[in-house]
Amino acid sequence: MIKRMVFILYVAVLIVLGAATFIEHSEGRTFALTHIYGAWWFSLLWALLAAFGIAWIVKRRVSRWFVWLLHGSFVLILAGAFITHLFSRQGVIHLRQGESTNQYYVTVTETGMRAKTLPFQVELKQFDVAYHDGTEAAADYVSHITITDKEKVIEGIVSMNNIFSYRGFRLYQNSFDDDLRGSLLSINNDPWGIGVTYLGYGLLFFSLIWLLIDPKGTFRRLLRSPLLRQGAAVGVLLMGNAGIIHALPTLPKETAKDFGKMHILYNDRICPLQTFAIDFTKKLYGKAHYGEYSAEQVLAGFIFWGDEWANEPIVKVKGGELRGQMHLDKYVCVNALFNPNNGEYRIGPYLQGYYNGKHDAVHKQAMQLDDKLMLVMNLRSGALLKVFPNTHEDKTIWVSPAEKLPATVDTDDAVFISSAFNQLYHDTQSLDFNHFSHVMGEIKDFQVRNSGVSMPSNKKDRAEYIYNKVPFATILFMVNLTMGILSLLFLIWELTRKEQRTSKRCHRAMRAFSTIVLLTSFLTLTACIALRWVIKGTLPMSNGYETMLFIAWFVMLITLLVRLKMPSLPKNLSSLIVMAGFLSSGFFLLVSHISQMDPQITHLMPVLNSPLLSLHVSVIMMSYALLSLTFVCGVVGLVMKSCAEQLAVLSRIMLYPSLTTMGLGVFIGAIWANVSWGQYWSWDPKETWALITFMVYAIAVHQQSLPAFRRPLVYHAFMVLAFLTILMTYFGVNYFLGGMHSYA
Repeated sequence: MIKRMVFILYVAVLIVLGAATFIEHSEGRTFALTHIYGAWWFSLLWALLAAFGIAWIVKRRVSRWFVWLLHGSFVLILAGAFITHLFSRQGVIHLRQGESTNQYYVTVTETGMRAKTLPFQVELKQFDVAYHDGTEAAADYVSHITITDKEKVIEGIVSMNNIFSYRGFRLYQNSFDDDLRGSLLSINNDPWGIGVTYLGYGLLFFSLIWLLIDPKGTFRRLLRSPLLRQGAAVGVLLMGNAGIIHALPTLPKETAKDFGKMHILYNDRICPLQTFAIDFTKKLYGKAHYGEYSAEQVLAGFIFWGDEWANEPIVKVKGGELRGQMHLDKYVCVNALFNPNNGEYRIGPYLQGYYNGKHDAVHKQAMQLDDKLMLVMNLRSGALLKVFPNTHEDKTIWVSPAEKLPATVDTDDAVFISSAFNQLYHDTQSLDFNHFSHVMGEIKDFQVRNSGVSMPSNKKDRAEYIYNKVPFATILFMVNLTMGILSLLFLIWELTRKEQRTSKRCHRAMRAFSTIVLLTSFLTLTACIALRWVIKGTLPMSNGYETMLFIAWFVMLITLLVRLKMPSLPKNLSSLIVMAGFLSSGFFLLVSHISQMDPQITHLMPVLNSPLLSLHVSVIMMSYALLSLTFVCGVVGLVMKSCAEQLAVLSRIMLYPSLTTMGLGVFIGAIWANVSWGQYWSWDPKETWALITFMVYAIAVHQQSLPAFRRPLVYHAFMVLAFLTILMTYFGVNYFLGGMHSYA
């Protein structure tokens, strides 16, 4: 009876959590917080699950302290959350510069707020936005405040990831007024709940780590399993286009390369013009070059020979629906999108339809095509060419020759800015590329002289040139998927081979070759991530593209560690692991290459600039990498039932560290959220689905209570289905549900 109740309640919690994220998507966040996450029945559901869970442990007479500590930590976390729910005070306080207040506001209904009183006065002295040098990308938001408590006056600073605490109240930077003379601070007073919750986190972290090092534990027993001395396997997979390119006027290759070394304000950071040229060419054509023309030559062509390049079919029309309706080829020229008789913009009616609510495939593709056309038009107008810096009173801005110059630009500089590109244009039309290079040198000198501290270092520039030159993700996904398929074919041949002697020699040769390729691929991806780190200045984990690279990196690292640290594995099982490593990492790299994820390098949002975030994301990515391998083991185990038992052991060996890293990652993220926003758990869809994923995979380690999981085929089927929760957490939330954690 107790066991059945635990199972029913556990499944009920999972269903409620999953359903709540979809209800939030349709009804709004406040509705979900009020009617689900904040409802009495939701708390009761968790309380009943905890109570019956403890009762089941008592009934089974579990004597191991570790089991009590692990499950007790979850009870403490739930208790802390309940205490916070009952006794904490949370709200927002709006401050205007020079004004003092002791009131803050809490949400009481879906549409209303109520004022509450603080035991002290808060005054905003000044609000500042700190920018990355030379850009309009915010580096931090800073509120300078004064606390007045009777006769006591205290100065304080509140900024992103920097809490100000006084008398149990914690103030967090939330938002600010458009005129920069007002600030919105989150306020939190939770005297008991946070302490209890953090104690639960501490015990959970210790328990999860002990799960791996306990000499009498299941994980250590699995590592000694005799089934790992036996072997077996199988797997899966997938895989380019061009047109006639005419001779076009543009810069000579070397001159274009030098042109790409100028700097530009692009994507709210100062970078080589080469980076802008590559992104420009990719957005238009889908590749980083156009036939024999480099990205710099394409960009220069549109700038200095715009009419000729406007007749070149370089603009890729994605999706067959719009092409069919407008009778367009896959690649069209800019001029083809305008009526030659009256100059009418041919996709204008489709854009109007999109703005009027028609969001079908045709109208979405029209919007995408319009984005490309606007990119060309803005480039030809000069609006995108922000290559001229001006520094005044330690503040640097970068301007284009097409915009109105600030009053701080002196007369000589203003003349140079307005005339430099005119001279470059004159030089290109007269084919005087020597003088063109001379003028470029003058622009570069101007940049160095007027950029203050905003210019990237030589080290960053060199890193960016290397990064731009090598299409890391493209090369590596092809190498890894090819090696995965070759490993699969070799494994099948090896299993059907009768001459064992020859097979052993071939196995050693293939093992050495695959290890060398895997190590080379791993080191290459490491170099890619390191280059992005140098260019960006922070650990590159802030968007979907970067986290995909990290998952692939962790998959390869884990595969290498298994291959090198477990040499006694039977050869077939060893070959299977390498095949799974190649295919999984290749798949993640392929997704980063072909998906909607944006590989552009941008500055971190201020709230993301925290070491806790790097730790949170990296251990979560390690967990996903391990679980992707359990998924591969599950698929292979279901297909080739003869090796299901050995693969189940291998899968469980990866399951335990994946649960450890997932638990650490999820709750380190909760600590980061508490430091950044004042709430360690806000029931954001990504948080909720991460918790669902953790709870689903945790089911598989309870083989004593759920003996069905001792059967390999049942276990493998569950692990394959469980992987759907990871796909939902990573892709479903990002591209459908949205929320604070969405990468889309």
